[in-house]
Amino acid sequence: MSLPAAVSESETLLSIRNVAKQFGSTAVLRDISLDIAPAEFLTILGESGSGKTTLLRLLAGFAHPDRGEIWMAGQRLDTLLPNQRAVNTVFQNYALFPHLSVFENVAYGLRAKKVRSAEVLPRVEQALAQVRMSSFEQRRPSQLSGGQQQRVALARALINRPRLLLLDEPLSALDANLRREMQIELKSLQREVGISFVFVTHDQDEAMALSDRIALLRAGELEQVDTPRDIYNQPRTAYVAKFIGQTNLLRGRLESGIARCGPIEWPAEGPAGEAVFSIRPEAIRLAEADSSAVRFRARVCQQTFGGATDLLQVECGGLSLTVRVPSQGELGQEQVFGFLACNAVRVMEAGE
Repeated sequence: MSLPAAVSESETLLSIRNVAKQFGSTAVLRDISLDIAPAEFLTILGESGSGKTTLLRLLAGFAHPDRGEIWMAGQRLDTLLPNQRAVNTVFQNYALFPHLSVFENVAYGLRAKKVRSAEVLPRVEQALAQVRMSSFEQRRPSQLSGGQQQRVALARALINRPRLLLLDEPLSALDANLRREMQIELKSLQREVGISFVFVTHDQDEAMALSDRIALLRAGELEQVDTPRDIYNQPRTAYVAKFIGQTNLLRGRLESGIARCGPIEWPAEGPAGEAVFSIRPEAIRLAEADSSAVRFRARVCQQTFGGATDLLQVECGGLSLTVRVPSQGELGQEQVFGFLACNAVRVMEAGE
């Protein structure tokens, strides 16, 4: 599924409009506006304290905005109680009842709503089948692995047939291998059930692997909302470039269509004056003799083996750069490097 950075009104399932939230004198969210499409996997990414969990709680109804509105499919959502919303939440600790079986954990929401017993059985069986946990229905949560518990939590949320599923860092308690496995399963499950997921995490790699779009929060404000590919390749600010992956930030000047950062210069567009450019380490390569890339000579200060690639720290006329190249044995101290001018992305800094 490929989605643009912005979602048109006709494609919108959920619309967050100028939402703000404050706790005491601390502004946690500031004027957040964001649209979510049907069947979209949107990740709210940000460091601790950025406001991502608060935003999730507003969508779930566990907190209320001080200003702004939240709409779902033409209905005002923020005025409804949590149990009146077509929204379910999977919490970080899964919140399973330890004394109930897998079947009863999943059935709990239906029984609380007094759904007819004849309807409970097929719906629970369908939900467990969706997450491939049918053979575990009589087990207790303590008899399940972390990944299995997560699937039960998902089944319990899906059984209520929500239009939107909220996930609050549900993979954070898993070990690295299981976490990668569950990322694949979670993405596959979202495609199978065809509902919108809003996923909260501080893990940039997880966000890149799972998302149709990423909404990056910084200190309660949206820094950038874009597809993983665009937010990586075309960061709008220096903060985004540094937060999403590794980058080199080169500070210099842009005059007469030429950017100059220390001894390196290349053709660039934009207004003249002081400028900051982001160049990803893998965009800088060892330059071939006939290369049309922007070339510069640098001293290799450090070379770290990383399997298929080596990570280099190089120095060029006072500039320190990180370079990622295919592994090819030990390099000499002096090398000629190059990059394409289009890979030097001009970014804004705070206050611009």
